[in-house]
Amino acid sequence: MKVKDAMMGTPYYCQLDTNLGSATELMWVCGFLPVMDANGKIVGVVTDRDVCIGLGTRNRLPGDVTVREVMSNRLFACSPEDDVHVALRTMEEGGVRRLPVIVQNGTLVGVISVDDLLLRAEAPGIGRQPELSTEEVARTCRAIDQRRVPQIVLARGAA
Repeated sequence: MKVKDAMMGTPYYCQLDTNLGSATELMWVCGFLPVMDANGKIVGVVTDRDVCIGLGTRNRLPGDVTVREVMSNRLFACSPEDDVHVALRTMEEGGVRRLPVIVQNGTLVGVISVDDLLLRAEAPGIGRQPELSTEEVARTCRAIDQRRVPQIVLARGAA
């Protein structure tokens, strides 16, 4: 199965200078927006978490903070022609639940989420291996959700 078969087309997006109030309105449904530069290329993403942390660490109103100030510049994306397994690996490697789907020139054509893939996944049957299994998607979800908590090591002799 290709990404184009599972992705959501015509996604919402925002510009670098979009204020957080406007961006929040756009991300009401999915909590994620690809960020486009002035040349129409996707340069990053902003999530509802970015907005929350961005506003929680500034003493400014949402209309006074731009997406550029809080967005992630690390861009994990895929192509509509990629196999869905490539998208799952990219999500796992990036620790992200959603990917912008972009064509070679950097133009946004869709968004694919782990939820989109889960809706198309099938349970394996006896003697039958589905194209996309629920186990594969669940494994990716577990890897994304795995908490990386620092280990506290007690010094010897400390009581």
